[in-house]
Amino acid sequence: MMVCIIPPRLFWAIMMVVLFNSNLSFAKQSKINGLKMNVIDRCWRPNPEWRTYRSQMATCSVGYAGKMTNNIGKNLIHYTVTDPSDDPINPKPGTLRYGASVIQDKVWITFEKDMYIKLEKSLLISSFTTIDGRGVNVNIANNACLMIFKATNIIIHSIRVHHCKPQAPGFVMGPEGKVIPLGQVDGDAIRLVTASKIWIDHNTLNDCQDGLLDVTRGSTNVTISNNWFRNQDKVMLLGHDDGYIRDQNMKVTVVYNHFGPNCNQRMPRIRHGYAHVANNLYQGWLQYAIGGSMKPSLKSEANIFIAPRTGSKEVTWRKSTDKNGDRWEFHSVGDIFENRASFAVTKGGRVPKPNYNKEQSFKVADAKFVRSLTRSSGVLRCD
Repeated sequence: MMVCIIPPRLFWAIMMVVLFNSNLSFAKQSKINGLKMNVIDRCWRPNPEWRTYRSQMATCSVGYAGKMTNNIGKNLIHYTVTDPSDDPINPKPGTLRYGASVIQDKVWITFEKDMYIKLEKSLLISSFTTIDGRGVNVNIANNACLMIFKATNIIIHSIRVHHCKPQAPGFVMGPEGKVIPLGQVDGDAIRLVTASKIWIDHNTLNDCQDGLLDVTRGSTNVTISNNWFRNQDKVMLLGHDDGYIRDQNMKVTVVYNHFGPNCNQRMPRIRHGYAHVANNLYQGWLQYAIGGSMKPSLKSEANIFIAPRTGSKEVTWRKSTDKNGDRWEFHSVGDIFENRASFAVTKGGRVPKPNYNKEQSFKVADAKFVRSLTRSSGVLRCD
């Protein structure tokens, strides 16, 4: 694993170079240090005092989530998880659920020490909450996992979420600090339901009974970055079902992630909405890497697709839902295909653009740099 910080002596040496050469870019500083970082990581990782300035990270997101500045600033509450236990209805102060569901102001959650948390029911995360696992080893595993339900402005960073299991209907502390009934839960690592402005960065997700990440029921303005998805059949679902037309407004950025090994399908599977999938590393698949139905739009840009040694070499899959076929738009721009991988693009028409605003935009790197840019995907080791 990559180490999060640059040694202080080397950091200040770099700063001196900057003072004498105003044309030295931040990218060149990282190169001097031997760390080829992507634009998100360059924003905070070189700072040796990142623990003191944790909330700086909120300014580092790109893509449809935009900058997460609503999560910081005046009245921000710093909350530390000290207790790994869980009570889904009466959470105790010091537990993760108390910080994520009970507190209703802006809250930045960190962890006192390495922690293994077995949730009794899905954790429903309140708006304006950041869960920041940097610096410790936090596992949420072997039962219920995370849900963002009718909430906005949420960051999930540096958490291991794995071996998630289905949950029967029951009662749980809701995202507004009130106990609510919750229906059957399928066993996803992270599920978004009618959520907006969500940033999911540097997490490691694997081995769940349903999927690893679902963006459903009108959720939009989501950035999924720097994560490591592995050992999973259904990886990422964007769009609830073929009949849920509200997902036509869904916009998701999938960037700097590592898919594999041992992933089967849905990286992602898109319904109705639009996805910009850029600078990701695909370490094989069984059925397909990217699929869709119900007129989805996709710009696949500067990714590396490594086909499996045997089986399907085709990256894409389309579900036809009527006799005329689905009117999907799948476009590949600057992708690299290895082991005879292939991508069936939509013929004719224009390549759909992300149309990012100023705070969402970022420069997509040449695909030849993807291995370096995704080398630190997943939970970071932060010393």
